[in-house]
Amino acid sequence: MKVLRILCVLALTLCVTASVYAETQSVKVSGDLTMRGIYRNQYDLLSSEVENQYGDNSNQSSTEQSWAMTVAAVQVDADLTDNVTTVIRVLNQRDWNVTDRLNERTQAAAGLSTAPAYNSDEFDVMIDLAYVQLKNFIYSPLTLTIGRQNLWFGKGFIVGANQQNPGSALNFQGNNLLNRFGGNYGNLAAPEYTAINSFDSVKAVLDYDPWTITGIYANITDGAVQATDGTTLWGVNVGYKFNKYNGEAEGYWFYKKDESIDHMNDIKGGNDVYTIGVRGSMDPVSWVTLAAEGAWQGGNYIGSPLSTATRSRSAWAIDASGEIRYFTDKFAWKPKFGAEFIYYSGDKNENDSNAGNVGGTYTGWDPMYRGKFDSAIREFVGKFYQTARYRADLTKTIPCDDASYTNQYQMIFMGSLQPMDSLTLKANYNLFWNQAQYSSDPKSQGWVGSEVDLSANWDYTEDVSFNLLAGWFVPGEVYYDGMDAIATDVVGSVKVSF
Repeated sequence: MKVLRILCVLALTLCVTASVYAETQSVKVSGDLTMRGIYRNQYDLLSSEVENQYGDNSNQSSTEQSWAMTVAAVQVDADLTDNVTTVIRVLNQRDWNVTDRLNERTQAAAGLSTAPAYNSDEFDVMIDLAYVQLKNFIYSPLTLTIGRQNLWFGKGFIVGANQQNPGSALNFQGNNLLNRFGGNYGNLAAPEYTAINSFDSVKAVLDYDPWTITGIYANITDGAVQATDGTTLWGVNVGYKFNKYNGEAEGYWFYKKDESIDHMNDIKGGNDVYTIGVRGSMDPVSWVTLAAEGAWQGGNYIGSPLSTATRSRSAWAIDASGEIRYFTDKFAWKPKFGAEFIYYSGDKNENDSNAGNVGGTYTGWDPMYRGKFDSAIREFVGKFYQTARYRADLTKTIPCDDASYTNQYQMIFMGSLQPMDSLTLKANYNLFWNQAQYSSDPKSQGWVGSEVDLSANWDYTEDVSFNLLAGWFVPGEVYYDGMDAIATDVVGSVKVSF
């Protein structure tokens, strides 16, 4: 049945493609294939000595883990007329042949068959992009894009990725699925590598060069038809490009209307977030780029479904960076150097599950739909992973006290070299602090840790590239008592584009 479904989808895609080709003679078929091998150790920072106290069924993910995954995608771009373009991209993303070993143990203990349980959605074909773009709609400066599409503004600090990982994840021994808040997170055990980052949205762009005005509406999640329990995103972005210093500037307003949290006593208002901000960048000299972005958030905050009242929001975030290319043209290895500072305001949330806690104005930052990530490990804590010291609490809106996207200072030092035209070496050194205590424990405030990420990318041909990433997160003083082991992440990949 699964094979029949895949064949039907492919047949439909080919029929549509053939029909469009016959009418327009302007169809482009492209795609990519990415395979990764992943090795991880002590990802929840729990030391081996402490882990041994929990036994095999401890639901920990500190032990060594290794597996492989594949993302295979095909995209069809069709120009129907001069002003009408359609794009369809379908893909399959999966870990290689995952089975549920715990299920076998349970079955054997009950005297039943011990045949391995496979992920039934492993070979599903999913739609990543499906939109139509109408240029010069109604009048010449307006371009309208309707359907499932990518949205990216500026550096992706506020809106850049709607990371999704569909499928039925299996609860198998040796993987870190159990560590991801105990939930069903789909076909990938490393969901940060999902290829599905798109939004079901409508985007309108007015191009008054050098001004650009963009408006968006996106449906993020929805319940039953006519039910008011979903999440939507609205936004306006106004950008301007200067004719000197490679300068650009933009201002934006994004509104995330979130009514997805069920709460007590019919509280009026949802977990809504208004984000207002400005961003700009320039090259004061040809070999220096400076950039800065600042944003403020207002709205309402509901700490958990147990809350009996909402809290008003007032939060801040700053991202400032610089890159130096002075030596790039002076040395054969083309060195580049840069630094970046990121700040997310914070708020204690250890009492969010307390129904009687109102707590005044909430000052923690909401990540919105950030698409920019500068580290391989730390920046996904609270989004996909948890640590042993601050385990996930699903009764809270912020599931982990040490979530990386709020209550944090981050300093990044980066550099790159090109020993040859086809080889690029990069290094990032990340430093993390928190602003407020994670909990009532005074040890939970201060130095969060540091992370080193090293990567090498080799362009074997124009279409084939190999990449090796190695990352280590060294916990700081907020982790202790054997829950401060060094986390390791090593990812080797090969990507083919056609």
